[in-house]
Amino acid sequence: MHRTCLLTLLFTIFLNLPALAEDDKELWKLTEGFDGPESAYYDVASGHLFLSHVAGGGDEKDGIGWISKLTLDGQLVELKWFDGLNSPKGLRSHDGTLWVSDIDRIVAIDIATGNQLKEVQIQGAAFLNDLAIGPTGTVYVADMVQSAIYQYKDDELSLFDKGEHLEHPNGLLVVKDTLYVGAWGTGFHPDDFSTDILGHFYSIDIPSKKKTLITTKPTGHLDGVEIDGKGGFIVTDWVNGKLFHITSTGTVTILQKYEKGVADHAYVPSKRLLLLPHMMNNTLTAFRMRRMPRR
Repeated sequence: MHRTCLLTLLFTIFLNLPALAEDDKELWKLTEGFDGPESAYYDVASGHLFLSHVAGGGDEKDGIGWISKLTLDGQLVELKWFDGLNSPKGLRSHDGTLWVSDIDRIVAIDIATGNQLKEVQIQGAAFLNDLAIGPTGTVYVADMVQSAIYQYKDDELSLFDKGEHLEHPNGLLVVKDTLYVGAWGTGFHPDDFSTDILGHFYSIDIPSKKKTLITTKPTGHLDGVEIDGKGGFIVTDWVNGKLFHITSTGTVTILQKYEKGVADHAYVPSKRLLLLPHMMNNTLTAFRMRRMPRR
């Protein structure tokens, strides 16, 4: 083979290597005092990282769940920055307000003071999980057990969509007028949260509510969903401990394999920083990701 052709081939292979092929990119790890860390979220405006802790059972109204406040370099600012929650999971912010899902309600917290601003009860909700916020502040929250998505807009709560076609949605992310969904699967068994078929990663056009599959094959028990900053997505599989990269056209690459319980991560594209909660191991790890597979 000609030397120029060989170099071109090697360079192409290099660019398409997985971003996390080894374990030596870990920057820091925190575990002391943690109890079921479920969702990590980086609030750009405040410069702080927030981490929800389920603490008790995932669906128990026990009042022992909380949210921690940290820095991106792994310094714990306050372990129980906001407590008294039941089973807090998804976190997102808008205009200085942090929203958290909490079994059958969503709670609004003022980031500057740490005080509760609002509580919205969702009648009939069984297991609220991830939460996403649109550009104008509309809050979307997934009820994984009921296979439903609710929306809270202009102080009014409504059912956005419900049904088996949503595949028991878990992870949510809004980009402009598109809601991206990491699904748990179909044929859901509420006794053990198993499914007959794994979930897809798909998108919903918010105005029309039209669903479009991104992964054409069942992909996993999907949990966290974040953009990679290059047109693709980083997605976790809670049950199988997989960290995926998924392109906009549906190509799936396994970046890393961990233990069961890899939950709702945060990713900061400008720093190539991945913050990954290990729910079953009571740990939060931070990784520097070198590069992403192409679209």
